[in-house]
Amino acid sequence: MQVRSRISVLESIPKSVWVPGCVSLFMDISSEIIHSLLPMFMMVGLGASAATIGLIEGIAEATAPIVKVFSGALSDYLGNRKRLAVAGYALGALSKPLFAIAPTIGVVVTARVMDRIGKGIRGAPRDALVADVTPVHLRGAAFGLRQSLDTVGAFLGPLFAVVSMSLWADNFRLAFWLAVIPGLLAVALLAFGIQEPAREPGARRMNPVSLENLRNLGSSYWWVVAIGAVFALARFSEAFLVLRAMNSGVPVALVPLVMVAMNIVYSLSAYPFGKLADTMNHVKLLIAGLVVLIASDVVLAHGTHWSVVLLGVALWGLHMGMTQGLLATMVSHTAPAQLRGTAFGFFNLLSGAVTLLSSVIAGELWDKVGAAATFYAGVAFSLVTIVMLLSGKAPDTRAEMH
Repeated sequence: MQVRSRISVLESIPKSVWVPGCVSLFMDISSEIIHSLLPMFMMVGLGASAATIGLIEGIAEATAPIVKVFSGALSDYLGNRKRLAVAGYALGALSKPLFAIAPTIGVVVTARVMDRIGKGIRGAPRDALVADVTPVHLRGAAFGLRQSLDTVGAFLGPLFAVVSMSLWADNFRLAFWLAVIPGLLAVALLAFGIQEPAREPGARRMNPVSLENLRNLGSSYWWVVAIGAVFALARFSEAFLVLRAMNSGVPVALVPLVMVAMNIVYSLSAYPFGKLADTMNHVKLLIAGLVVLIASDVVLAHGTHWSVVLLGVALWGLHMGMTQGLLATMVSHTAPAQLRGTAFGFFNLLSGAVTLLSSVIAGELWDKVGAAATFYAGVAFSLVTIVMLLSGKAPDTRAEMH
């Protein structure tokens, strides 16, 4: 009976959710081939320090959310989300060859920022499109499904990286060239595989970032933004998971397997927890995810053997599956329909700006104190987020469903 219910929910999710999910799958294969190898490439091939890697990753991860504010607001203004999403995926695909030819850290930074600008352009319009086409009672499942498909690509990418490095004698640049192919497939699928709902006749264009409209987003929405920003302090770049694995004695060619393990857990857990978000209290589910993140950080702080690191990475993937689709659902439930693109944009802006700070802190702690200090800092920030969630009365982020 439960299996039948799960199948019926999946069948009810619109095609317009499945297509962006598959597009994300292909683009994540492309991106994760590169990202699973890039920290090692920068450290071993280009001589970068952990602090430099942390700064580069922080800048890159902060770039996407900044762009999302503008792309999300622009999609609200134009009433067209697909064109912006296609442009963003195309820019991401075009950045991939730069990694393969990069002679210096400067070129890597350029490619990384270009890739994240593409992600910023496509992210908010895509998420707003998913919310637009999905019935309210299925939004948790829809965001969980999209995140799950996205994460299938995120574990296939490192797996392909391992195969490439094993077959071609740790040739980083050849692996980066192979990443171009799925990136181009993602652009083609989105361009030809989905039709956006027509804008309502007579709908007038408005400035979505006016003071009046920002106030119209409401206190419940801004509470979700504040929680997401503090949460981001605890979630520094996953490049540090790769570095932790490298320090545990795993051969270079096999290091990307830690990202495979993380993303398998992430992929398998994202849809069930997304579906659970349609019926369970959001605050309680988010706190549970933070507890799992704390457990992951504690394990990774002591991860001197590959088996311990693998356990910590798996717990990290579980916390991602529990929280990332949930946060998107919370944004979609608290933001007015006509301002959803803007809402996702501002949410990602603040979260991304804080990710820059957290990655810089993580890199400095890693270089000056040690790897364990980086993960214990994550524990501290997770506890601060839990305290925020428990203090005062949280708004009902499922109010729109009642």
